[in-house]
Amino acid sequence: MQRIRLRYTKRGRLRFTSHRDFQRAFERALRRAEVPMAYSAGFTPHPKVSYANAAPTGTGSEAEYLEIALTEARDPERLRALLDESLPDGLDIVDAVEARTSGLADRLTASVWELRLEGVDPAEADRAVAAFNAAETVEVQRMAKNGVRTFDTRSAVAELETHRSTADRPTDQACAILRLVVRHVTPAVRPDDVLSGLRAVADLAPPVPAAVTRLAQGLFDEETGTVTDPLAPDREAATALPMADSAAAAKAPA
Repeated sequence: MQRIRLRYTKRGRLRFTSHRDFQRAFERALRRAEVPMAYSAGFTPHPKVSYANAAPTGTGSEAEYLEIALTEARDPERLRALLDESLPDGLDIVDAVEARTSGLADRLTASVWELRLEGVDPAEADRAVAAFNAAETVEVQRMAKNGVRTFDTRSAVAELETHRSTADRPTDQACAILRLVVRHVTPAVRPDDVLSGLRAVADLAPPVPAAVTRLAQGLFDEETGTVTDPLAPDREAATALPMADSAAAAKAPA
């Protein structure tokens, strides 16, 4: 059985698709692309697809991950192209590797998010970010299944800063851009929770909903403060294997 790990995106209007909507679209794409899927056992067999830490409905993403199991080996790049052609624009399969290591979900420990705040002056955002970063705790409330839950957002945020970029925006239109790195903790801290925290500590209240995009997710490096590519270990293992095979062949007796 071959396992393939894929990175996909949610762009444009497709950011409003729910995770269940994506699952249905992806399973249709598997059938259209005639992927030799492995199926679960039991009375209701279903394709072996493992989803990892999907972004909330309404947020865009450049870094969603899943893993599929195949009954026949396929070239990862060819499979990626076939699946990408079978999905609507906006749900794009952008990377594929053969799984050669374990624990993909364990390598998704943090996310990098971008928040575009239309109608917010960057200087106002600077003050709010400074107040948030200076606070020891920033408690917010969210409605959960068991009622209203209060939790600290500050401890989950490894980095929060304003980002200057006017390349694609009119200079006379106020727009603050925030970049944040959020650790994956329990309970999960989402970008809208951080916005609630900014409102709590600095009364920052964007006049329109923020446009939120996940730029990356992966293993958080505490020393450098960066989020690493979770598929890199599989690529490294694939490179190391042919080298090991060549070394073994060189040592074999003639």
